[in-house]
Amino acid sequence: MTATPPATPKRAADRRVSRKGRLRERDRTQPLDSDVQIVTRRLSKRYGSLVAVDNLNLEVRAGEIFGLLGQNGAGKTTTILMLLGLTEPSAGGARVAGFDPTRKPLEVKRRVGYLPDNVGFYESMTGRENLRYTARLNGLKEADAAARIATVLDQVGMTDRADTRTDTYSRGMLQRLGIADAMVKNPSVLILDEPTTAIDPLGVVEILDMLRSVVRDRGLAVLLSSHLLTQVQSVCDRVGIFAAGKLIGVGTVHELADQFGEDVGRIEVGFEGLDAGALATTAAVLGAVEGVVSVKEPVRPIDPFVLMGRAGQETGRLREAILAASVQRGLRLSLIREVVPSLDDIYRRALQRLPDARSGAAA
Repeated sequence: MTATPPATPKRAADRRVSRKGRLRERDRTQPLDSDVQIVTRRLSKRYGSLVAVDNLNLEVRAGEIFGLLGQNGAGKTTTILMLLGLTEPSAGGARVAGFDPTRKPLEVKRRVGYLPDNVGFYESMTGRENLRYTARLNGLKEADAAARIATVLDQVGMTDRADTRTDTYSRGMLQRLGIADAMVKNPSVLILDEPTTAIDPLGVVEILDMLRSVVRDRGLAVLLSSHLLTQVQSVCDRVGIFAAGKLIGVGTVHELADQFGEDVGRIEVGFEGLDAGALATTAAVLGAVEGVVSVKEPVRPIDPFVLMGRAGQETGRLREAILAASVQRGLRLSLIREVVPSLDDIYRRALQRLPDARSGAAA
C-alpha cells in the first residue's frame, strides 16, 4: 500500500489558486443589477463534436419579455434545459432568480415557472384539479392553493372552463392552462418554450395579450423561445437572435434594425388629392430629390410611395428635402415616415452574415 505524500506548500497553494479560480468563475455570473433575473456568462453545451450552445452571454430583467428567436435546432431548448438545471453546461455558468441552476436546481425550480413546447395534463381531471395537483407538488397549503389557483385562472382567462375536463380543451386553452400551471407557485421568472405553436391566429393574439398583461401586473421576467418572428416582434421588449448555438444579435427591434437592417433608408410618403394620372409625375418629383435612389409608385393614389435613400444617408435630412420638394410643387403631404425593417427582414440578414449557420445543430 502506497502512502499518500503529505501536501507540500506548493500543492496547498495550487489548491487555493484553483478554488479562487472557481469562485471567480462563479462570480462572473452574478448580475450587476438586482433586477436581472436570468444571467449567463459564456454558457456552452457540447455533445461530442456538436456545439449546441456556444459562449452564450445573456441577461433578462424583471418586467420584460425577452424573445429568444431562432430556427428549430438553433439551440434554444438546450439553453432552457441548462437554465432549469435539467442538463449541465460544458462550460460557463448561469444564475436564475439568484441561484446557480447546476448547483441549486431545486431552488431554481421553486422560483421559475416553465411551459414546455408540448404541455400535457391529466385528461381525466379538470383544469382546476390539474392545478391543485401542481400546487401540492410545490408544497402549497390547501387554502393558499385555492386562492392562488383562482387568481391565475382569472389572469389567463380560464375561470369559465376551469371545472371541465382537460380532454375537452382546445390547443389554445391548454396553453393558457399551461401558463396558469407555471404561475401557481408564484414564480419570479417564466420560461416559455414555443408557447404559441399550433394555435390559430386569434388564439395567438389572445395568448400574447394575456402574457403582456401578466407581465405588466406582476413584474415577471419572461424568457420566450420561438421561431415565429411576427409573434416575437409583437410581444417582446428585446430579442436575441440565435443561430447555430450562437447569440448573434441582442436588442430591441429598432436596435437590431440598425445592426442588421438594410444599408439604405426606406421612407413612405403619402399625399392627399392625387389621382391616378398624377402618380407618374409625382414619382418623378420624388425621384429628383437629392439622396433618393429609387421610388416605387403605389397601385392606388391613396397608398404611399416607397422611397429608398442613399446608403449611409441620414433619413432626417432626406425627409426635410422631400417636404421641401412637396411644398415647392404644391403637393399636399399627408404622410412621411421612416420604415423600420420587419423582424423577418432583420433575421434573414443576420443569418446571411453567419455563413456557418445551420438549421439542424441542436434542439
